[in-house]
Amino acid sequence: MNHSIHSADRATHLKIVVVALVAAIGIAALGISARNNADFTQTAQTTQVIKAGKPVAITSSGTSTVR
Repeated sequence: MNHSIHSADRATHLKIVVVALVAAIGIAALGISARNNADFTQTAQTTQVIKAGKPVAITSSGTSTVR
């Protein structure tokens, strides 16, 4: 048995890459599914409609004028 990655054969390198790829896909899928569920429950309860007010122009002096 060889304990060095430098002298491992091609099959060992392939196994490592496949295991890492499967793990990365699993973690990404878990993160996407957790994020979608959390966003849906939070936005469904706290969504409010904000209506636009009158247009306002900001001047360089710091005062605002309503047009």
